[in-house]
Amino acid sequence: MASSEEAIELALQRRGIKKDKDIEELYLSNRGLVEVIDLKRFRYLKKLWANGNKLHRVNFLSVNFRLSELHLHDNQISDVSGCLRHLTCLTVVTLHNNQLTKLDKVMKEFDRMNSLSVLNLFDNPIAQEPEYRLFVINSIPSLTLLDRSEVSKSERDISRRIYHQVEEKIKDKVAFGRASQGPPLLYFPSTSPRKSIPTRPGTGEIANNFLKNSPSFATPEEAVNTRRLKKSLTMYSNFDWGRVPRIQDRRRSEGQFGSPRIITQVYR
Repeated sequence: MASSEEAIELALQRRGIKKDKDIEELYLSNRGLVEVIDLKRFRYLKKLWANGNKLHRVNFLSVNFRLSELHLHDNQISDVSGCLRHLTCLTVVTLHNNQLTKLDKVMKEFDRMNSLSVLNLFDNPIAQEPEYRLFVINSIPSLTLLDRSEVSKSERDISRRIYHQVEEKIKDKVAFGRASQGPPLLYFPSTSPRKSIPTRPGTGEIANNFLKNSPSFATPEEAVNTRRLKKSLTMYSNFDWGRVPRIQDRRRSEGQFGSPRIITQVYR
């Protein structure tokens, strides 16, 4: 049984590659490997095939941040905690036919992967858990293909209604898109045809003939100031990113970092 070092050197010799920085794809499939050495020497690695072996852990990808495809199916992997969470560039992960348990811990490894679109977890103990598919779809919103089946819109809607009940109830109460019931009574108090409004109001009622039950004002300036206070507020918000660490620090650390401070300015 060849070791992982021998398998790697043999793969490089077959392709005639001498520099580690030139390695973007690495094939270690079906070599009977029990473990793999840390692949930190291949910092530009983008695709890795290590399927069809006897691996139990995935602790050999400590600094391979550029990895986009990871194929680890047909192994004996039982736990991936702390092994994949920093690989935020992953788009394809195949972990089917392993021994993965504890679905919530497995999903925690994927919660930073905003580009993950293809994931295979079938033929694992976690795939037998109740509502497994809906839970995975809710945990990874970017998924388009789960266990070789396309993620449908109806599945996304059902998962949101199960795991985001409060937000869904609020959305149901919002009246966006509903048919209009006519103009507000504040401006048009009755359903009868409106009377024509003179284009030049009298000097004693300047700016008083638009709102219902509007009081009379002594001067136009007083009327304008009163209406200005009734206008809706305009708010502008932006983020202060000074408290947020750099991407390299976030990938390497499991600790909690502060959120960006929101600065809001209000205008009337």
